[in-house]
Amino acid sequence: MSKQSVDQATPWRQYICLACGLIYDEEQGDPDSGLAPGTRFEDIPDDWECPLCGVTKTDFELLERQEITVCDQPMQFNRKPGVVVIGAGIAGWSTVEALRALDSAVPITLVTACTGDTYHKPELSVAISRGADKKTLVRESGYQAAQRLGVQLMSQTFAVGLSPALKQLRTTRGSLNYTQLVLAQGAQPILPAQLPAHLCWRVNDLAGWSGLQQALAQGKQSVAIVGAGMIGCELAEDFARAGHTVTLLDRNNAPLAGLLPGKASSRLVSSFNQLGITYVGGVDVTGVAALDNGKRSITRQVGQPLEVDHVVAATGLATDNRLARHAGLQFERGLTVDPHTLRTSDPDIYALGDCISIDGAPCRFIEPIKHQAQAIAHAVLGLDAVIYEHKPPVIRLKTRAMPVVLHGQPSADGTWKTLLDTPDELVMEQYQGSQKISHLKLGSLGQSRAA
Repeated sequence: MSKQSVDQATPWRQYICLACGLIYDEEQGDPDSGLAPGTRFEDIPDDWECPLCGVTKTDFELLERQEITVCDQPMQFNRKPGVVVIGAGIAGWSTVEALRALDSAVPITLVTACTGDTYHKPELSVAISRGADKKTLVRESGYQAAQRLGVQLMSQTFAVGLSPALKQLRTTRGSLNYTQLVLAQGAQPILPAQLPAHLCWRVNDLAGWSGLQQALAQGKQSVAIVGAGMIGCELAEDFARAGHTVTLLDRNNAPLAGLLPGKASSRLVSSFNQLGITYVGGVDVTGVAALDNGKRSITRQVGQPLEVDHVVAATGLATDNRLARHAGLQFERGLTVDPHTLRTSDPDIYALGDCISIDGAPCRFIEPIKHQAQAIAHAVLGLDAVIYEHKPPVIRLKTRAMPVVLHGQPSADGTWKTLLDTPDELVMEQYQGSQKISHLKLGSLGQSRAA
């Protein structure tokens, strides 16, 4: 059988990146990295890299949704205790999937303040230049996912109180009893008083991103991004590639100041300049005001006001401690969990994803979530323990003009050494004494050509 006839006879397939969760759809391809629509997975070059996290095709596997035979559950919640999950992001739905893979009957209720639609959050920071909208980013509606997995979905519902002694969660739709509770509530953008919420966009969920996407779809506009961390840098390139005028502001003199040495951050700024992005460091924003012409005026401690169409706040994330404080759960920059079981200070409450901290450090990366969900599911169902082994995640900056991959956590008092320095690539390592603690790579020939 010829390759052409195979392609015509075989349904389009999807493959999922085991590192970050990106889905490659054969029908859509990946035009940004040179894969035309209709490119079969077998025909992808071996050195092709995931556009989000940089791993190769060997780290992808065929995506086959698990169909589970469950009884339809009513949309109104019942009061029978079971597993209650708070949060319908990647962490929440990953927990539900892990539970259902092990037990098709255990009652599960998912409580979420949003609609519960499933989407891949890391795609938000690269989606506008790809012409995506909310419809194309949603993989499955909350209702469809709940029906498929036999979950009682309480959407548009806020958790307002938690009583571990009573094993009861209070919500805006009434109280809910549980046998075990899983907190997957994520983290929220930090919004300083100088950045009024009604004047600044935040790109931390699909709803917030969708509003900004619709505003930017009206034509070329000017955007100021406050905060040059990972999200700010990724958004700056995404908006610039979509044709918008972008200014990136940060109080530090260089972007990603806590992660990159000077030589590396200089290369990143140069790549921004080539894309038309203006980086302004050493800036303290003192306020944002609405102008009569519909624009926004950003005032700074030093310098003239900056007038733009839109302001995006990318000033970091923090975990809401309201539920934890009310329930008396240990909290240190996030819900404190056992690093192997993900159990909180209460034996029947677990947590995972952006809302947790391990050894006092927030854990805000996508890659570990599926492993955390597996450990929690086994513990909740009383099965043989699956121990979660926490490792510092690989940090990957999704900037195509200058990709950044960082292994290990850099230290302010470490010493950087350059291993390779060419126009296309910079490789450095950081040491504390004789011990290597970080490995940094900027740029790659493959992605530079694709950019």
